[in-house]
This record gives sequence, C-alpha cells and structure tokens, in this order.
Amino acid sequence: MRETEVLIVGAGPAGLVLACELARRGVGAVLVERDAVPFAGGRGKGLQPRTLEVFEDMGVLDRALAFGGAYPPLRAEVDGEVVFTGHMSEPREATPDVPYPNGLMLPQWRTGLILRERLKELGGAVTSPAEFVGLAQDAEGVTAVVNVDGTEQTIRARYLVGTDGGSSAVRRALGVSFVGETHEEERSLIADVRAEGLDRDHWHVWPRGGDAFPIGLCPLAGTDTFQMMVPLAPGAPVPEMSLGVFQDAVDAAAGPGRIRLTGLVWSSVFRPNIRMAERFAVGRVFLAGDAAHVHSPAGGQGLNTGVQDAYNLGWKLAAVLRGADPGLLDSYEAERQPVAARVLGLSTALHAKAREGGADAHRRDDPELQQLVLGYPDGPLTVERREAPAAAHAGDRAPDAVAPGGRLFPLIHTGSPVLLAFGPNARMVAEKVAPELTVAPDPDGTAPTAYGVAPGADALFVLRPDGYIGLATDTPDPAETAAYLTLLTAP
Repeated sequence: MRETEVLIVGAGPAGLVLACELARRGVGAVLVERDAVPFAGGRGKGLQPRTLEVFEDMGVLDRALAFGGAYPPLRAEVDGEVVFTGHMSEPREATPDVPYPNGLMLPQWRTGLILRERLKELGGAVTSPAEFVGLAQDAEGVTAVVNVDGTEQTIRARYLVGTDGGSSAVRRALGVSFVGETHEEERSLIADVRAEGLDRDHWHVWPRGGDAFPIGLCPLAGTDTFQMMVPLAPGAPVPEMSLGVFQDAVDAAAGPGRIRLTGLVWSSVFRPNIRMAERFAVGRVFLAGDAAHVHSPAGGQGLNTGVQDAYNLGWKLAAVLRGADPGLLDSYEAERQPVAARVLGLSTALHAKAREGGADAHRRDDPELQQLVLGYPDGPLTVERREAPAAAHAGDRAPDAVAPGGRLFPLIHTGSPVLLAFGPNARMVAEKVAPELTVAPDPDGTAPTAYGVAPGADALFVLRPDGYIGLATDTPDPAETAAYLTLLTAP
C-alpha cells in the first residue's frame, strides 16, 4: 500500500495548482491523472487578473506572460463586409493596487505545461495513466484504489481531493449530486487549427442569420494556431471530426477559397454544461475545479474559479496537516461554494445574453469577471473590527501597493500569514505577537490609501496565506491577534 498525506485525482489546472501549493509547503502529495498524454487543446484560454496574481505568488507568472498575450479585438464580417470591430472590454492601465488589470490569453494546454514544470521544480510529479477506481474513508484518512497503467494499487492518504473534471469519478463515488443543466441543443464543434489567409490581429467572427452564436476563428496567443468554433444546428448529427468539416464551415462563412485550413491540432464537441456540486466536502474528501462546478465558457470563468478553489484549499490542508485545528477545513466549502454559485450566475447570464442575440453580448466589462472583487465577506474566517472601514474590508483580496522600496505583493505573498501593521501601536502589537510575520508598509507609499488607513492612524490586518484579509482592526489587541493567527497555522 502506498501512503501519502494528500491524494489528488486529476491533473488539470486545479489539480496542478493544488499540488504546487502543497509542495511549496513541504506536504507530501500524490497527483494521479487518467490520461497518459497531457491535455492538448486551447479550451480554457483566458486567465483573469486575479489568477495572474495567484500565478505571481506561485512563481509562474513570468512564464505565463512570456507565452500569453492580450485578447485581440473582435472583427465581425457579413457577406464580405466588416460590420464591427472592437474589444470585448477596453484595455485598462495598471494601478498601484491592481498590477495586472487585463486578462491574458493563454491556451489551456500551455497553462498545464507551465504548472507541470513548476510542480517538477518543487519536487512533485504527475502519475499517469492512473484511473481512480473507488474510495473508502474513516476517521483517520482515505483509502483509494487507483488503476496505474493497468495495475490496481491501493493508496492511503490523510485527505483526498477530486479535481477530475465535470464527469468526476470522485464526486460520483461520494454520491454528491451535480445540480444544473446541460444545453444539448446548443452544441458546437471546437478545434485548434492552423490557417492561412487571415490576420492574427483580430478574433474573426461571421454572424449568421438565425444563429445565436457565430462561427469564429480566434488566434491563440503564443502559438501558430487558431481556435475555431462552429455551432451545430439543433438536431443536426455530429460529423466525424476532420479538417474537411472545418474547412467547409469556414468556406460557408467567409467565402470559398478565401481561408485555407492547413492543420487540425485538436478538436472536440462542446455542449454548455452549467452545474454545481451540492457539497464541496464530504468528510476527508474535497471537490475542486470542474469536479465542483462547470460553466458556460462565456466570460472565461471556469478554469479561473478552479484555480481559486485550489489556492484556497492548499494552504488550509497544509496547515491542518502540520497541526492546525482541523475545523479550518470546514471553511473551504463555506467560502468557495458561494463564490462558485455567484460566478456560475455571471457566466450563465452572459451565455443567455449571447443566445438571445443581445447587442452587447460580446462585452466583458463587469469587474466581477476579473475575480478581483470576489472575496469572503461572510466567511467563517472573516473578522472585521473597524466601525466604518473605508476600503479593503475583511474578506477582500489584499491589494498591492507601491512604496519607495518596491511593491507590497512580494512582501505579503509568502505562502504564510502576514501581519500588515500601520501606525506605531499596530506595529508594536504585531511585533509582539509574530515579529517574523510582520510587515510595516512605508507611510510614503500607496499602501495606506489602498487599505483605507488615514495618515498616522493605527490599523492592523492579518492577511491569510492566499492573499485575503482575514482580521482587520483599528484597535489592535495582542490576544485577539495571536488567537486569530492560531486559526490559520499550526501551534
């Protein structure tokens, strides 16, 4: 029997992020993946600003930026005439508190490779092909059966996390319902293709009368391919995937002979699947990513929400395994399920607007889509002690800031809790409780404004390892601060 502290089932982005978060904290984990070959498609191609901040903390942002790129403007054409050119959202300038205000296009296969590379650097690896068969859990841990390259193995873990996608075998083994709907009538063919005859400076779309969704060719940043979407008519049979099928579709949309497809790299049939698990945790087993919620691709929320799940769960598992109160793990479902429901509502509304032919259906201006304003204001770890906070409330994402000595993020994104102390009394309390965790922002920088602290005033923020504000107080108390830190860490 193989033993480990955490067994992760599924090596998509959520599973890989979780494995990296555990590895950076010295937690032993086994990550198993059913497929022998890593996912090779461009699906899930958008990284939101909050995910970019997470990737900076994980040490992979530079790699993502090197391979990714900005979303190109849409270029819509009807009968050979351009009828619209414009962005889904206008590019924003970076600010001291939001260093990455715009989404990044990065094909999902590239995101996976970057995260696998990071996991390897941290001493981890993916075991594949390894298919989850079943589990049994008791008060001390979980015993799972996994078919590794044709041979059944038993793995004993303290905790198990299912990140194995929308058809999650782990979720089914738990008997957790996946509530929602699948839009069988809204099928599309999706493929990564190579093409000649059109520029890579636009996302090319050809609206068709009577069709809610247009045929489109989107240049995938950092590659020589385009992602192509071809809606199928309701009731139409699914054709055998071939380059010819996609060539026929682009000929019908843009005109014969104008665009030549030269290669089919990956293809699939897509059906909008909008569902959420009734539970994100059952005993010592957790669900994250698509195993917990699946979205319409509208707004680019699915992959990003899964990354946030893993980022939330990773530090909590590590803390409990090192001696923190196991009750800390109850906060995972309490925090992530409401966020997933909210994000699911956003992506579903965008999908419905596109289906109904709304004139602004292409717009992506809602700041919630960036996931910077999503937080845990009502979460069990959120403690707000200020009577009238002006900004940066408890439960919010901790903003970045600029000081004469540099940015704040590198100081507060350490993988550990941080005491952010403004003013002499707050600094005295913080250094008394945990001097090794204390950061005192430069009063001449932008941090006081970003955190809503008046010049010279006292305020103490306990920042969680995932970069959210846990405790916020303007009357710092050593006992309360120490007790709150005990919630987040081992004694």
